This record gives sequence, C-alpha cells and structure tokens, in this order.
Amino acid sequence: MAHPKRKTSTTRRDKRRTHYKAKERQIAVCTTTGESHLYHRAHWHEGKLYYRGKVLLDETTSEEQ
Repeated sequence: MAHPKRKTSTTRRDKRRTHYKAKERQIAVCTTTGESHLYHRAHWHEGKLYYRGKVLLDETTSEEQ
C-alpha cells in the first residue's frame, strides 16, 4: 500500500486547506408569501408550511377543529 515517505508539515497541510472554506448560503424569496428562506427547504409562514409556493401543512385548520 502507498504511504508517505515523509511527514507532511503543518505549513504545507494548511496551505493545501486554504481553498476549503465555508460559502454563504443562498436565500430565496417565496413567490406566494414574499418570505425569505433557504433554497430547497420548506418554511413556515402564518401557521402554514410552504414549499415551492404551495401549502404542505396547514396548522390553523387543525387547531380550530
């Protein structure tokens, strides 16, 4: 099996890792509610769960019954 001939120094290791950084998350605006949310995520607005502009769950009606 392949193995390193010498120990990789911390400087060399850190130089290699400089390209791995956290990216800023993209935020979308819902066309139905105007609420900002993360892409590909459902979000709550006024007791309703929205995904891609459509209502998935409506908790306001279940509480009234």
